[in-house]
Amino acid sequence: MEPGYIIVFAIILIVAVIVSWFLSLTYRKNVVEKKNSDAEDRAREIIDEAVKNAEAKKKEILLEAKEESIKTKNDLDKEIKDRRNEIQRMEKRVLSREENLDRKTETIEKKESALASREQSLEKQKEKVEELESKKLQELERISGLTSEQAKEYLLKTVEDEVKHETAVLVKELETRAKEEAGKKAKEYVVTAIQKCAVDHVAETTISLVQLPNDEMKGRIIGREGRNIRTLETMTGVDLIIDDTPEAVVLSSFDPVRREVARIALEKLILDGRIHPARIEEMVEKAQKEVEQMMREEGENAALEVGVQGLHPELIRLLGKMKFRTSYGQNALKHSMEVAQLCGLLAAEVGVDVRMAKRAGLLHDIGKSVDHEMEGSHIQIGVDLCRKYKESALIINAVEAHHGDVEPESLIACIVQAADAISAARPGARRETLETYTTRLKQLEDIANGFKGVDKTFAIQAGREIRIMVVPEQISDSDMVLLARDISKQIEDELKYPGQIKVNVIRESRVTDYAK
Repeated sequence: MEPGYIIVFAIILIVAVIVSWFLSLTYRKNVVEKKNSDAEDRAREIIDEAVKNAEAKKKEILLEAKEESIKTKNDLDKEIKDRRNEIQRMEKRVLSREENLDRKTETIEKKESALASREQSLEKQKEKVEELESKKLQELERISGLTSEQAKEYLLKTVEDEVKHETAVLVKELETRAKEEAGKKAKEYVVTAIQKCAVDHVAETTISLVQLPNDEMKGRIIGREGRNIRTLETMTGVDLIIDDTPEAVVLSSFDPVRREVARIALEKLILDGRIHPARIEEMVEKAQKEVEQMMREEGENAALEVGVQGLHPELIRLLGKMKFRTSYGQNALKHSMEVAQLCGLLAAEVGVDVRMAKRAGLLHDIGKSVDHEMEGSHIQIGVDLCRKYKESALIINAVEAHHGDVEPESLIACIVQAADAISAARPGARRETLETYTTRLKQLEDIANGFKGVDKTFAIQAGREIRIMVVPEQISDSDMVLLARDISKQIEDELKYPGQIKVNVIRESRVTDYAK
């Protein structure tokens, strides 16, 4: 292609591009102007419509406001009218009250004037009455020959005598009625307590039976020339009866503690198989410790069973010791527990402290747990023990008064008296013969213990023999003869007994040394 044609073609192309650009620009401008015009028209339409709506809304609001104002005005007018009517009614009521008050005031004024005149009349009458009363009194004094003061005293004395007489009659009637009712109530309470506290019969014996594995053991217990049995009897104060009873040994003693010690020691010796004096002494010491522990356990069990807490450990031990004490054949510990239970039942019936009543009942015979180491009756010993171990004054008085030695100071003391009597009087509770027997044996031991130089005393053979252990440093061999004679004479003078009593005085000296 020729260059001229290319140039012309290029120029035509350029002109065509320019013309197209101008044409497109013109088209866009026309389109924009058309859109603007349409938008302006639409805006004018919206504005016109909004103006129309606003005018309508304005007219509507104005109309509602006008209606509301009219309604409010009507309500206010009605309320004002009601208030006006109410005020008119109140004014009428006030006027009516004022008129009534005026009338009442006039009436009161009339009454006051009438009362004033009446008061003047009464004053005149009062003066006349006083004058007549004075004349009457003078006339009465003249007729009676007494002044007014004398007459007054006479009347008062007469009335006082009448009142005293009526009071005495009433008191007597009340006392009679109270005694009748008290008797009925007391019987009712006692019967109830007896019914609720059912216990077994108690009957103590003075012997214990120890079973043997075979009859050969009897010979071993007796020992060579009777050394073993003699040692056992000397250490325990118990009489061993070995007779024809098969496979059995009888232990006889009025003291249950000694009998229990001997029984435990003998059973240990039988189980051990080694029976000789040294072994016997060892087993007796062990048995004594076991019995001591048993006492504490029995005391704790008794206190726990009746529900008494806070007792001193020594009182617990003494309670346990009462298991081995009897009174007229009645076990002292069982009796004390029974009395404690009865006291609790009676206290609940009459409305007093059940806990304190049980405590007083359990401790009322605590003095019986002590042997001859303390002088005095079981009541005095019990009081001393309770004071020593810080028991309350109420408990001490109950212990002291349970046999009527002193006056009871509380209702609990009276309850203890009643419970003690119930426990002692029930059928099967006591045996007089056993008590007499044990008392005689204790008296035997007490007589011997009263002599100087006596260490231990054991009444054996049902009281037909008494064995006395003396202190070798205080009593010589020659003194033993005189001591036995003196004890025999005192027994003859102070005791009554069938047959004769053998007095054995034993003096033993031991010397111990160690090879080092």
